[in-house]
Amino acid sequence: MVEEKFDCITVIVQRGEANKVVKAAISAGAQGATVFFGRGSGVRERIKLLGITINPEKEIILIVTQKNITDKIFTAVVEAGKLKEPGQGFAYIQEVTRCIGFIE
Repeated sequence: MVEEKFDCITVIVQRGEANKVVKAAISAGAQGATVFFGRGSGVRERIKLLGITINPEKEIILIVTQKNITDKIFTAVVEAGKLKEPGQGFAYIQEVTRCIGFIE
């Protein structure tokens, strides 16, 4: 078991956008990613007031990465997903305290 060497980057984007985010992550050094579908709720009504329509169908991307390249990968996925633009998505990093099966 490996301890405290990894982070998990979670990225939530509009449906159909995950492929380019995953490609950017891999180009930045990620070994891979897991993508699954979800449905958002809650924020849509508030953002609609700003004139932005957000589709509730989402793609959720999980990227387990070595700590020394987390920032590089995070920057790449934010850029690829245009996450600084309103309504494009959301990303965050969580520390992985223990994991097993990750091949370095």
